[in-house]
Amino acid sequence: MSTANQVLLADLGGTNLRLVLADAERGIDAGTLVNLRVAEHPSLEAAARSYLRARAARPEVAVFAVAGRVEQGRAQITNHPWQIDCTALRSLLDIPRIQLVNDFAAMGASLAAMTPGDLAAIGPGLPRFDAQTDASFAVLGPGTGLGATAVLRHGGRWLVLETEGGHIGFAPQDVLEVELLRVLTARFGRVSNERLICGGGLLNVYRALGEVHGVPAPALSPEAVTSDALRGDALASEALDRFALILGSVAGDLALAYGTWDGVLLAGGLIAQLLPRLQSGGFRERFAAKGRFGDTLGKIPSAAIVHAQPGLLGALAIAGRQAEVHHCGAHAGGACS
Repeated sequence: MSTANQVLLADLGGTNLRLVLADAERGIDAGTLVNLRVAEHPSLEAAARSYLRARAARPEVAVFAVAGRVEQGRAQITNHPWQIDCTALRSLLDIPRIQLVNDFAAMGASLAAMTPGDLAAIGPGLPRFDAQTDASFAVLGPGTGLGATAVLRHGGRWLVLETEGGHIGFAPQDVLEVELLRVLTARFGRVSNERLICGGGLLNVYRALGEVHGVPAPALSPEAVTSDALRGDALASEALDRFALILGSVAGDLALAYGTWDGVLLAGGLIAQLLPRLQSGGFRERFAAKGRFGDTLGKIPSAAIVHAQPGLLGALAIAGRQAEVHHCGAHAGGACS
């Protein structure tokens, strides 16, 4: 049955696809949330169609937040072969209004609905989203890849800049990181921040440290590195500490590049696992280690987003503004109707 207020929301990464139904007035229906493995489905269209049929749902609106650059209603998932086409989605799913957005654009849009309870401080204070003054924020998160966005609150409106900041080149900050860059350059050629700061990036850091130190690096997955570190393995523990340091440097660089003086937010499952290390380790020291701008960066609050589904929360916020977005016309984004 078609319901005028019903919205289909999707948060698609390189590994997981989260789907949920929501009501434009009552919000997300948590009982309809599913988390699917991307590798187990031939396409986004097939996964979404199966999901809707199982619930006999016919929403009028859908917002798909996808881990890739969205241009003219199309997207290529950065870390997966799926190609998404807004027009094909609309036809196959029989949904009149569909919008594709970058997944971290949705993450940025979620800030407008955040409360202090959705955040965990990393360093002094928490970013504030409830004030009426203009402000700017950055959001970044390591998952299958490294997502990044800038968010501006201006004149009471929230504006989100879709970026590919995770693909900025890696800048080593000490002798050991120069050696890590040497090892990774031999493997990849150009080394972006994403080559170190994501799930696979943690494994890259671990293996590169093993090569630099001349010791075995037997762990075969990011999860194995984390579990080995918890058991006291020296190389795995060093890899997690170095990951936190480099993440601090990258977060501070993005604050400088975007001019996000009011806060930097970290998101994603890896952040939840690393939170104690980020709060007690060198993340903030590296974040503020910006030479003549060190004092400025030292005053910028940083926090982890601990809300269970910020991407879907942001997709719902975008759905609420979809009529306005469509009226203004699609540009690099993916309004499709």
